[in-house]
Order: sequence, then C-alpha cells, then structure tokens
Amino acid sequence: MKWLYSAFVLVAAFILNCSQNGRVKFIEKEHQIDVMYKGHPMVSYDLNPEIGKPILYPVYSPSGIQLARHVPPQEGESRDEPHQMGIMFAYEINKANNFWAIKTPGPPRIEQVKVVEMKGEKEKGTLSTINHWIGHNNKPLLREDRTMVFYPGKKENIIDFTLKLTAIDTTVAFQDIKEGMFAIRVADWLREKGGTGRYLSSNGDETEQNVWGKRAKWVRLQGEKNGKLIGIAILNHPQSLNYPTYWHVRGYGLFSANPLGQGDFQTRKHVENPQYLHLTLKPDESALFKFRMIFYEGAKTKKDIDQEFNKYSKPEK
Repeated sequence: MKWLYSAFVLVAAFILNCSQNGRVKFIEKEHQIDVMYKGHPMVSYDLNPEIGKPILYPVYSPSGIQLARHVPPQEGESRDEPHQMGIMFAYEINKANNFWAIKTPGPPRIEQVKVVEMKGEKEKGTLSTINHWIGHNNKPLLREDRTMVFYPGKKENIIDFTLKLTAIDTTVAFQDIKEGMFAIRVADWLREKGGTGRYLSSNGDETEQNVWGKRAKWVRLQGEKNGKLIGIAILNHPQSLNYPTYWHVRGYGLFSANPLGQGDFQTRKHVENPQYLHLTLKPDESALFKFRMIFYEGAKTKKDIDQEFNKYSKPEK
C-alpha cells in the first residue's frame, strides 16, 4: 500500500501547486514587497527609506515588459526630474512640506507605519498599509490609509488604489498646484516626446497639449515596444475627491492625475475667474482618492476604455 500512499501524496502536491499557481503571492524582502502571479512579477512595492516615499517599481506588462523608467535611471535613459519614480502618490502641500519633490533623507518624507492586510487569493491580491506623511518639523501631518488590489491577467494587469488622507492633530491646508498627485514616470520608449506613446482622454482629446490641465474621467498612454502595442490607462473613480480629476501629463514621461491642482490649472489655461479648490483638512478630517491603473497589451480604443470605466465606476453590491 506504500505505493498507493506515495501516489496520493504526489497527486495532492500537484493539486496544491496548481492551485497556488493561480494565486497572487506577496514576497517580503527588506524594504520591499514583490507581487507575483504564476511565478512572474507584476510589480514591487518599494519602501526604501532612501527614496523618501513609497513607490511601486518595477512595473510590468503581462508579458514582462518594463513600463516605468528605471530607478535609478540606467545609462542612456532620461535623468530629468529624479523625484519622479515608478508609481507614486504625493503632493506639494506647500513650500515647506513638498512631498512631491522629496529630497532625501528628508524630512519631509512619507513612511510606512504598518501593514494592515496582505492577502493573496485566486486571481487577486490585497495589500493595505498605513503610511505617515512626516512634515518638515519631523512630526506626522497626515495619515495615509492605502489599499491596493492587484488583478493579474493574460492581456492586462490591473491595480485598484484607494487612498485616504486624514489630518492628524493640526489643520493641513493644501495649495492648488500642478505638482502632484497620483502618477507614474513611464519608460522612455512610452513617452510622447522621443518615444512612441500618445495620450488620449475620455473627452476624446489627444496629445499632451490637448489633455494637460483639463478634467477627464480617464486618460490612457499607448505606444509600441518589441512590435507590440502596449499602454497604461488611469481611471478616476466617481467617489474620488474633486472628480473628474485634472491631468498633469507631460510628453517627457510624467503621467499624473491631480485633483488638487484645480486653481493652478485653470490659471495656466487662462480660465476667466479661476476657482481654487483650497482643500483644507482639520484634525481627523479626511479626503478620499480612488484610481484604477490598467497595464495592457494590444490596442485599446476610446470605446474599450469607456467600457472599462463603466465597469469600474459601478457601485459595489
């Protein structure tokens, strides 16, 4: 009967391995959490204190093509705006508390306090953390409650971001400025200037010139690499503050949604009587930001992303 028992063990191990292969896995390393699916990396959550803020880097397409500029830039890559790294959530609240262009080691800086949930499931994974935005006086200004849900796929990887900022014990007044807020610095091959990329918004606007500084439900940047059409789309959820967001997209490779820059954008677009948002959070008051990022292979038309947005924006049952 030993042979029967051995066969049973082998079959059970095979079944377990197959089931695990269909699960999102989180692999913890020093200052880093790798997100894996079927043995392949989707993205890494980089908590290196030398960066001064949490970022997601590297970022891969479903077939493993790097979508973000390298950190640090490799030889031959652009080196401008060194604070723009991977996927980041940050803002220049004011001159003293500029979390967007952090100069390490800071302060100011954004640091993780703890992991609340890290759960890999079949076809998705959830990572929730608490981060503190440490001001120039080395005291926490804001608590960031962050949840990221990772959905792998054959033709697209999706990450849903829910980001809540809460003032801790002092009132935080955000200036309206273009320097923010939810962004990715894309690989040079995907940028508009000197690359193959091209922006398209939910309004039907194309190119940096026509998308920058306007509201839109979503924007996508699509280009070509290794004979493939590859793109990134950022969708703004209707529950997010100041929806639909304004967009700070640049041809040199910055792809950013910025709901707080309203007055700055309107002024720079020569809007008559620009209206400033002037977001102010008193202690324990919060602001909610929600975005979906889609990293895809193969062409996506406006109609395709409109359909993706409709699915994303439906109320949860």
